[in-house]
Amino acid sequence: MEHAIRPTGGNAAGIVPPAPPPATDGERLRRVRGTAAPSRAGVLDQVRGHLAGGGGALLVGPTGIGKSTLVSALADEYAAAGHRVFACCPAETERHLPFLGLIDLVAQGADEVVDRLPEPERRALRSALLLHDVPIGERDLLCLRLGVLHTLRLLCADRPGLVLVDDAQWLDQPTGELLAFVARRAGRLVPPLRMVASVRASFGDPRGTGGQWRDAAGLCPKPVLTVKVPPMSAAELAALLADRFGRSWPRAQLARIHRVSGGNPFFAVELARSVVESGALEGGGAPGGALPIPQSLSVLIQKRVSALPRGTREALLMASAASRPSVELLRRAGGADLAEAERQGIVDVAADGQIRFTHPLLSAVIYAEAEAVERKAAHAALSHAVRDPVERALHLAKLTSGRDRRIAGTLEDAAAVARRRGGMSTAAHLGELAAEHTPESERDAEVGRRLRAAEDAVAAGDYALARRLAHLVLETTARPADRVHAWMVVMDSSGQALAEVEEVFPRAMEDAQGEPALLAPLHYRLSWRAWMVLGSAEAALEHARRSAELAAVAGDRVTELLALTKQANIEFFLGRPEAERTLRRALADPQEPQVMWHHNGPIYLKHRHHLLHDRLEEARAELRTLIYGVRQRGVVESLCLSQFCMSQVEIHRGRCRQALNLARQSLDLAEDCGLSQGPSWYALALAEAAGGDLDRALAAAEQALQHSEGDGDLLFLPRALHAEAQVRLRFGDAAAAVRILERVRRMETGQGLGDPAVRRWHADLADALARVGRTREAADVLAEARAQASRLGRRSVLAVLERSSALVRAAEGDHGAALDGLVRAAGQLQALPYRLEEGRAWLELGVLRARMGGAGEARADLLRARTIFARAEARPWLSRVQDELRALDEPRRHDPGGPGRGESVRRPAGADPLAVLTDIERKVAVLVAEGATNREIASRLFLSVKTVEAALTRTFRKLGVRSRVDVARVAVSGR
Repeated sequence: MEHAIRPTGGNAAGIVPPAPPPATDGERLRRVRGTAAPSRAGVLDQVRGHLAGGGGALLVGPTGIGKSTLVSALADEYAAAGHRVFACCPAETERHLPFLGLIDLVAQGADEVVDRLPEPERRALRSALLLHDVPIGERDLLCLRLGVLHTLRLLCADRPGLVLVDDAQWLDQPTGELLAFVARRAGRLVPPLRMVASVRASFGDPRGTGGQWRDAAGLCPKPVLTVKVPPMSAAELAALLADRFGRSWPRAQLARIHRVSGGNPFFAVELARSVVESGALEGGGAPGGALPIPQSLSVLIQKRVSALPRGTREALLMASAASRPSVELLRRAGGADLAEAERQGIVDVAADGQIRFTHPLLSAVIYAEAEAVERKAAHAALSHAVRDPVERALHLAKLTSGRDRRIAGTLEDAAAVARRRGGMSTAAHLGELAAEHTPESERDAEVGRRLRAAEDAVAAGDYALARRLAHLVLETTARPADRVHAWMVVMDSSGQALAEVEEVFPRAMEDAQGEPALLAPLHYRLSWRAWMVLGSAEAALEHARRSAELAAVAGDRVTELLALTKQANIEFFLGRPEAERTLRRALADPQEPQVMWHHNGPIYLKHRHHLLHDRLEEARAELRTLIYGVRQRGVVESLCLSQFCMSQVEIHRGRCRQALNLARQSLDLAEDCGLSQGPSWYALALAEAAGGDLDRALAAAEQALQHSEGDGDLLFLPRALHAEAQVRLRFGDAAAAVRILERVRRMETGQGLGDPAVRRWHADLADALARVGRTREAADVLAEARAQASRLGRRSVLAVLERSSALVRAAEGDHGAALDGLVRAAGQLQALPYRLEEGRAWLELGVLRARMGGAGEARADLLRARTIFARAEARPWLSRVQDELRALDEPRRHDPGGPGRGESVRRPAGADPLAVLTDIERKVAVLVAEGATNREIASRLFLSVKTVEAALTRTFRKLGVRSRVDVARVAVSGR
């Protein structure tokens, strides 16, 4: 068994399924994000759950999808949990050897029990296992079947058994018939026998099973759970290739490998190996370029395709060369003979005529293995058949390998069309192709096209391509304007990690040579650098003002609008009254479309202005409009950050499920596009703390902190710290929250924060200080924040500060003043749109009244809080309210820690003492009972040491104990 102490449970036979193994990094992050994992972890969870309730499981998937890995993982888990595991993995070359599968399964264990079998069964089994040379006759088959069943029953008499058959399609028929006989009776064994098989679906035909033993489901006891093993996600594939090859991979290269392999790990590894061996990894390769297909994969497909009629092969080549192949397109191009390919399972033709290859690798190999002249003929035919200018340009580019003015112009025009449609990645690819086809005599045009392609790549989030193109420009031109624009691409493609390109700024300023048109956008970026890297809002404000002035002189309205927006943003942060006027200037006409839909534009700042004035519905409306516009014509980073902001608005409005979904979308986008992930992890931490799970919230906050520190981003670092402190405060670790929030206070006051509505950490710091007994300091924090909020008219901030002041008075023992303050705070928040804040006020009021002995009024307040949190789907808050309501009906003992602190509920005799703990806390308590240190626990549970410490602090509080020895004593008492 994995642990000396196990939770109670299991099925009717008393069998407890094995605990899942420690999560990998990728799996742990998926759990933090709370999304369903379309992966190995999800499949294993399904199988474990099904086996725990009885029956068998069948894993189905094509070659290389990872079935054997899953079967091996199940074998290791169940063996470690004390099960008897019988496993075999037949091979194609061995499928005609009778009883070879049976020998693999039971030969080793049969020695323990064969002599206890009745003579006819013993003789038949020994013969099948080749333990003597008497052949099995037809009359012996029944004895053999009974002997195998009897053997398994004896071997599993003292512990449950699991039979695993990998690649069941190659199982010899006699063994298959024996196992089918056992499967029909496995449920009657005590304990029941579990059985899992995997079977290969033929490549290109997911429904086929092929092989020798056709009825793979018959190897499993009913009910049979059939699970189609899913392909790997892009993130899982990245982790696999990094582990296999010991290096990180460019995002564009990973995306191509994932697309061509279809997420099949075997195919992906083979493709990656061919990339490494060809040197394409170091060279980068052109965006959208074809991957080198290794012989080990192409031979699998060439064997099938070469047998097709010539017309079908030509049609398949045209389909593989087309962006959106359809029957109508191929008919116009002169080839639509796909009937045989469809019968062979190579393509599917939908009712609307769209053609889809059953696996992406089929298309890649068909194209890669064609002769160059055949590929050109296909592209020539398609260039006349397609009606879309972008697709036509792509086909024309394939027909010309050298430099051609006409082709370059066609590609540039197509890039402009793609850009207008919002296809920034396509525009970047076409722009790069246009530059490569530009005649050498037109060097300026080539540089211009390459620069525009780099800017499109930034907009698409393909930062590696953007930087590569920018550096090509810097290597080939001495023109100051081109060089400055290239340097700005390098800056913009660094995302939040401006600290990584520190050396770029002075070189760009040198190239600008005092030109206002070049200095204006540079000062704008220097403003970001001053705030994010240097942590100086005042310096950032000066650069923003200078940028706006220079842009006005140069007639650069785009930069002027961005700089004015930046100036207003900093002025709001500093609490300057002129911020309102500056924002109006930024919103004045004429506007520029590319600024309107940008996350650094005035429309984006306008929603934050609404938040400062507690206009949540207006803020949400602005963001919805912005997100719609960004999806149509904006940049990827703007969409990511708009979703991040919308998530926070939804938390304020009390719509926690929507907030979680938006935060996860933002994180998915950041990961997929290689954007800085700190803001998205921060959004997810807040959303999890509001409506998800506090353990996941803490893990997300730690991720936000790690990314912000890695990026050197002083703008988001205090927010990540605040998120971590909020969660630790909710867990009852006030001392840690104080340490973290005092650091936040030092950072943000050092930057010049003058508006507590911009960064709302003041009440949390006061709450934490009060809980550790530093009430005078808490009062000072509140007084300073109240003065700023009053000057600026921040009503919601004042209401939350009122609630915090009441808690400080309660900690000082002045319960009457505290009660009056909480009543005022609840009334003020009731008139504002911040539902969770209102619920927290009623919760604290109920807790305080319960402490003062007013159970009836306390219950009424807690029920109001419960209604608010239930409507908001604020699960962590709802759980706490329900705990407080239950506690009203049970005797409690209190320590002097303040309302709701240091309380433990007396449990009835015989109750599970660990029932009050969360899953993570229970696991930590179990490992503490085994004598593990915090570092050992962190390693075994794949958590950080800080997370373990927080879980242990909560465990002490919930169990009412003060030491690890006490935790062990309580845990052992529940065994």
